[in-house]
Amino acid sequence: MAKAKDTIFFCKECGFESAKWAGQCPACHEWNTFVEAPSQKSVKAAPGRAHASLRLTEDKKPVAMSEIEATVSVRTETGMKEFDRVLGGGIIKGSLVLVGGDPGIGKSTLLTQLCKNLSDAGHKVLYITGEESLSQIKLRADRIGTFNGNMKLLAETDLEIVESAIRSEMPEVAIIDSIQTMFSADTTGAPGSVGQVRECTNILMQLAKGIGVSIFVVGHVTKEGVVAGPRILEHMVDTVLYFEGDKHASYRVLRGVKNRFGSTNEVGIFEMRSEGLKEVANPSAFMLSGRPENASGSIVSCSIEGTRPILVEIQALVARSGLGNPRRSSTGIDYNRMNLLIAVLEKRLGLHFSECDAYLNVVGGIRINETALDLAVVIALASGYMDFAVDAGTIAIGEVGLSGEVRSVNLMEARIQEAKKLGFTRCIVPKGAMQALKNIDGIALEGVDNVKEAINKVRK
Repeated sequence: MAKAKDTIFFCKECGFESAKWAGQCPACHEWNTFVEAPSQKSVKAAPGRAHASLRLTEDKKPVAMSEIEATVSVRTETGMKEFDRVLGGGIIKGSLVLVGGDPGIGKSTLLTQLCKNLSDAGHKVLYITGEESLSQIKLRADRIGTFNGNMKLLAETDLEIVESAIRSEMPEVAIIDSIQTMFSADTTGAPGSVGQVRECTNILMQLAKGIGVSIFVVGHVTKEGVVAGPRILEHMVDTVLYFEGDKHASYRVLRGVKNRFGSTNEVGIFEMRSEGLKEVANPSAFMLSGRPENASGSIVSCSIEGTRPILVEIQALVARSGLGNPRRSSTGIDYNRMNLLIAVLEKRLGLHFSECDAYLNVVGGIRINETALDLAVVIALASGYMDFAVDAGTIAIGEVGLSGEVRSVNLMEARIQEAKKLGFTRCIVPKGAMQALKNIDGIALEGVDNVKEAINKVRK
């Protein structure tokens, strides 16, 4: 009789399992995502399985939708308004939150401050670490402030002991730092392996929902910028937060990419200081601080992050190239989008970017994925190419099409109101949006049909 296989192949992206390795996942069609993992232990069928319906209790039976009463979940405020904004208003009881980020970016510092605020407000907190000793956490905590007895620490990697500690202490919030260091004795494989990460997260999820404790799980990210381990990890948790930024700069961005209890793509801005992280109450002013005057290749636009409008400065540097293939570099904006807009300028305005190096940057380190910045990018590139400065009080908002036309984007009024609040006096917008914006006072609105018209307006 053939021996059963002890391992299976597992897709890191979607969780598809296969008995043999494949170059392409048949479920999500991603390439080279299969990894070998231990197979789950088989569970013997319980006696009388055919009569499982007889064992249904009243709380397990199917219920009609009309009989269910919807209740509003009570949120616990963290004491950090930026953190609460990203979570959707605060911590939901029994939620499982994944916090990802590069090593050394400040995840542990952020969660230590979270613990301090909650413990100061009278909430019981348990911080469980598998990476540091208790004395190392104490040194970081002393830098942040004084802690009271509501916060307790545990240095442990065995998940069974961790689960026992949570059940005995019954904290309102528990921190697991990090999920890659935890291991379950019931699952084969080293800590951090696909099987261990999946099983440990599943146990923590059942624990959070079962006893109503809110659990924050720290996860390291790969070089591609996603949480290390199987992609199914992000599907299991209620909320996924990414802590982003340059380790060598002072700013940090907390971004929500999944939230079952609030809107996604909300961002919170923090500044790293010697005493810990400080919230940035006005991100627009923070992003525009130190902006140069009368410099070519610079203009401001407005991006919507979740429900918040944030003003950002777009900088472009265009210089004559001595290479056969000119250099292209983009930071904060999609590289392919930049190349597309350069092609529009070459075709519609006759600007010879094929002879020049082009560098594009969103100042402040934030990454923008929406097309509302297209018009500002085009103006910045043309300004850098023609070497003219855009008036410091001008802002540009709009999407650029392949024929050079300027199209309207959503939430135009909110973007313009944010610019008005920061003291901007002129806004270049798509002409098609002018009718809906006629009631806005205090800022001059100028509508344009195409990129050529927009560039002619800012050169005056």
